[in-house]
Amino acid sequence: MTWKRLIIIVVLTTGLGGCGGSAPVAPPQVRLTSIAVTPSTGSYLLPATEQFTATGHYSDASTKDITQSATWSSTDNSVATVDNSAGSQGMATMVGSGNANITAAMASLQGSTSISVSSSVGVSVSPTFASVTVTHQTQAFSAAVQGTTNTAVTWSVDGMAGGNSTLGTISNSGIYTPPSTKGFHTIAATSNIDIAKSASAQVAVTDVAGIFTRHYDNARTGQNPDEIVLTSQNVNMQQFGLLFSYPVDGNVLATPLYVANVNVPGKGYHNIAYVATPHDTVYAFDADNRSPGLIWQKSLLNASAGETPVPCTELPDFCVVGPEVGITGTPVIDPSTGTLYVDTFSEIGGTYYHKLHALDITTGAEKFGGPVTIQGSVAGIGDSSNGTNVAFIPIQHLQRTALLLANGNVYVAFASYDDQRPYHGWVFAYNAANLQQVAVFNATPDGHGAGIWQGGGGLSADTSGNIYLTTGNGDFTADTGGRDYGDSVIKLSPTLSVEDYFTPYNQATLDPEDLDLGSGGLLLLPDQSGPYPHLGVGDGKPGEIYLVNRDNLGHFHAGDDSQIVQSLPGATGLVMTSPVYWNGHLYIMDQNNALTMFGLQNGQISSSPQAQATINSGRSFALSSNGSQGGILWTTQVISGVGGLLAAYDATNLSELYDSNQAGTRDFAGGAVEFQEPMIVNGKVYLGVQRQIIVYGLLPQ
Repeated sequence: MTWKRLIIIVVLTTGLGGCGGSAPVAPPQVRLTSIAVTPSTGSYLLPATEQFTATGHYSDASTKDITQSATWSSTDNSVATVDNSAGSQGMATMVGSGNANITAAMASLQGSTSISVSSSVGVSVSPTFASVTVTHQTQAFSAAVQGTTNTAVTWSVDGMAGGNSTLGTISNSGIYTPPSTKGFHTIAATSNIDIAKSASAQVAVTDVAGIFTRHYDNARTGQNPDEIVLTSQNVNMQQFGLLFSYPVDGNVLATPLYVANVNVPGKGYHNIAYVATPHDTVYAFDADNRSPGLIWQKSLLNASAGETPVPCTELPDFCVVGPEVGITGTPVIDPSTGTLYVDTFSEIGGTYYHKLHALDITTGAEKFGGPVTIQGSVAGIGDSSNGTNVAFIPIQHLQRTALLLANGNVYVAFASYDDQRPYHGWVFAYNAANLQQVAVFNATPDGHGAGIWQGGGGLSADTSGNIYLTTGNGDFTADTGGRDYGDSVIKLSPTLSVEDYFTPYNQATLDPEDLDLGSGGLLLLPDQSGPYPHLGVGDGKPGEIYLVNRDNLGHFHAGDDSQIVQSLPGATGLVMTSPVYWNGHLYIMDQNNALTMFGLQNGQISSSPQAQATINSGRSFALSSNGSQGGILWTTQVISGVGGLLAAYDATNLSELYDSNQAGTRDFAGGAVEFQEPMIVNGKVYLGVQRQIIVYGLLPQ
């Protein structure tokens, strides 16, 4: 018998599905399912910190502290910040009042808690508005922090901590240094203990280098087109008013002038307002009322020689500028040399003098060997002639027109005291660099009169150096080959030879009735479209507007004035000040209580007014604007029984914005002075009145 062995082999395999087997099931993976942040909610009072904890919840129902592994964040870092550095994860620092969520994140999950942070901190900034000029002027801001012992703040300009060269910079102590360009910026102080608490102020950076002559420019347009601070929105009784004043030793007849960033020896940089008085004194005041208010004061009299201003009792006729006469015409400033030129009237032992002074604007010291006595004569047989020549007689002549600086010369013009003969209209030209006399002009060398006073306005000059003036009543013989130019517009060369003229057809009527054409100066318009690009506008006591072609003034035409570009008889009343031009509009103020706006288009004046405002005895006026926007007409007026009045009108429609009587006595404009013109620059309005200069601007808020 044969035995067979049965062998059974059992093979255990894993993962042989292909052989018909089945795989075993792995245990489930533990997953993070949610994150909880604790404390779950919280209210905090600054200063405070809080260590937040993140707890992970897993799929197997377990929990784990994941504070050190999570990524932490705050929804508002101005309320709270959260640390993510090793060993400090989840530590929150409360930095400002407000609400925020504190979040811990891991993988694709996050958890958060809400917090509320409060404090009693309050911040204020002073001043709330300031105006500074570019380059050297700075402005100090101060911050007050209440509700905490930590009063530290961080200063910023337009949201940038410390600012930069474009915005201006601000120091840790709040000193703002402006950039080199004009504009508006926001200064903010933020509490270091509560960065949600801050306060802000606005600063205007202005860049007008100066107002160097009356009516702003040699064209005598009467406009400052670079005024960014004063607008038709903020010139009102609530926001605008009298800021400060400075006393002086006489009634101010000359318009104040202004130079920015003057480097005064030993006193640093100042914006300076220059004021001249009939007591023959010139003052330099800090234009912003910063210390020291009085920069310098200079008497232009030689006291050791017994020189004095001239009492009105010694003049040929009554003295409307009384009680004495010294400086009456507005000086002129040459910014390139830092020189102020001014005419004084004085006497020594019964001898009378007009003198031209050149003063250093930083100290008031005399320059160029000055002063020089203004004197001269022309060939002629007119009033006061010796049969051959007519000499200038100082006691007979009032220097009322503003001085003109052009062609390297200073031009000084003269009229009379209330037409008391003998007198003439005179112009003297002096070299600005050495005060040597260059030329002399007499408007009536063979007759009388034709005074050049222009309501205090200055002679005009175009870009080619031609000089323009208007004369008052007097003899007129130029149409018959003579040399007398009463009631005329005259164009002179730089050396004062007559190049052209215009005289109204009715001059023979104007003269005996004292209807001076020359009671206002000639405004040289910007180049116009149309056949006559170079135009000039004049008005005067006749109440007729004359638009002349400066390239051909037209001379005299019997019967009418058809030889000129345009005339508007009866368009205004009695005018005793120069016109103003702005943005295609012509403004004229007459003594019949009307401020009137005419249009100017394609070299033609509108035949009727576009707007009119009733005022009381307006004397002089000027305009400020920011380019073609925000035009404001500023007028000085005489109110019977009240005194002076400063008023502002919207230049687009002549609606009144403000006058100095609206707030009772708060903004009183002082005693009015004849023909005084307001000067507007870098956010302030300067006005000379009786024995003081007063300054208006935006009130502290």
